[in-house]
Amino acid sequence: MRKMIAHIGCWVLVACMLFACSSRPENVQHTDQLPEIYPDYTGVTVPVGIAPLNFSMADDSFTDIDVEVKGKKGGRLHANGSFADFDIDEWHQLLAENRGSQILVSVSARKEGQWYQYKDFAIHVSQYPLDEWGITYRRIPPSYMLYSHMGLYQRNLADFEEQAMIENSQVHGNCMNCHTQNRTNPDQYVFHVRGAHGATVIHTTGRDEVLQARNDSLGGSMVYPYWHPGGRYCTFSTNKTAQIFHMANNKRIEVYDTSSDVFVYDTQEHVAIKDSLLTKKDWMENTPAFSPDGKCLYFITTPTRNYPQDYDKVKYSLCRVAFDEATGKTGNQVDTLVNAALTGKSATWPRPSYDGRYLMYTQLDYGYFSVWHPEAELFLIDLKTGDSRPMNEVNSRRSESLHNWSGNSHWFLFTSRRDDGLYTRLYFSSIDENGKATKPFLLPQRNPKEYYRELLYSYNTPDFTSRPVKMDAREMGRRLESPKRQSTRTDWR
Repeated sequence: MRKMIAHIGCWVLVACMLFACSSRPENVQHTDQLPEIYPDYTGVTVPVGIAPLNFSMADDSFTDIDVEVKGKKGGRLHANGSFADFDIDEWHQLLAENRGSQILVSVSARKEGQWYQYKDFAIHVSQYPLDEWGITYRRIPPSYMLYSHMGLYQRNLADFEEQAMIENSQVHGNCMNCHTQNRTNPDQYVFHVRGAHGATVIHTTGRDEVLQARNDSLGGSMVYPYWHPGGRYCTFSTNKTAQIFHMANNKRIEVYDTSSDVFVYDTQEHVAIKDSLLTKKDWMENTPAFSPDGKCLYFITTPTRNYPQDYDKVKYSLCRVAFDEATGKTGNQVDTLVNAALTGKSATWPRPSYDGRYLMYTQLDYGYFSVWHPEAELFLIDLKTGDSRPMNEVNSRRSESLHNWSGNSHWFLFTSRRDDGLYTRLYFSSIDENGKATKPFLLPQRNPKEYYRELLYSYNTPDFTSRPVKMDAREMGRRLESPKRQSTRTDWR
């Protein structure tokens, strides 16, 4: 008898809990305003398969939130508590049911004991898939001289799971950066380590090669890599970088180069291929990128200046030169796509879409290290017409930069400081056949307000990855701490 009473009591408790979770607030005061939520997911466009867009009320004085989500094609979700925490599987099912349509979000929130019902808002579910498994990025404290703890990480976009690929604790605190894959392919990547164990690691054809970090004939380290689609070549710039600090300015720091060149590295022959067009004596070439067909090489260039006095006069033009995959040679004519003398601005970080239709770059007042420039904005070139325009749909009053494309060229991600002006965060947007982008959304987290308030790191050099990156961090750390390095040579062509 006691067992039967106990079982009945348990069922009553479960039923009460289910009822409490599914019931809506009573005695609600209605308002004809959209809710102010964090992150701001009102009106965004998302792909099927993205992690749940959990959110809180932006105002901390709200203690509870109750959210109901209905799909226009069917399906319903309900979440309540201190923040909206949706079930991952149910969220994915709801998005799949409403692909190409909308889900409507109804928010009620309680403040000082009073519930308020807000105007519903829509989240658009894109018809374009985001086929990539996840993203890769570096996380780094926003410091100037010391970098302390940092690492290269990957994140599954379907949920909230993050994994460290390698952290600098495996290489005695060295700086590591610029993890770059070949068109989202995790089987081919490169990253750098700076410091006492400096090296450039190239992973291709199933093996890792640890190259010398510096080559005297290059004039500096191998930085800012971009893969040729054929996989044999990887282009880099080699830079002598300095920094200055502002005493009275809305910018904290200026990072600039005293010299820089662009070259192509042949991974089969271990040869750095240099060309006089990309290493001009009184000019600085930088941030190279191959076209998706591999027949062109994009880069930025500017005349050398008197540093550091003329740091704010350094303005880069965006250019293009032909490339021959058979010989590794560049052409003999440079085309200017964006002329700094005409725009009065500086262009940096060219990134062509993989379908060959568009090229995205960052424009700023001067220089190329756009992360510290609040005026930096994303621009888009239509490669069919040559027209360039600011991407007002995604730009904010603060820095936008370090962008990359998805494999199908319908999604892109970028870093922005729009949240607080201090830390770069990751945002995503979709783009249609006419080059029109959607309102960006912040990388989802389980409890986003808590996560981003407590995260004292910036996201850096993000990219999509079609599958998880396989890297043995312990073995890689052992190899990096070893003095053994693959030597390289330079070849002028």
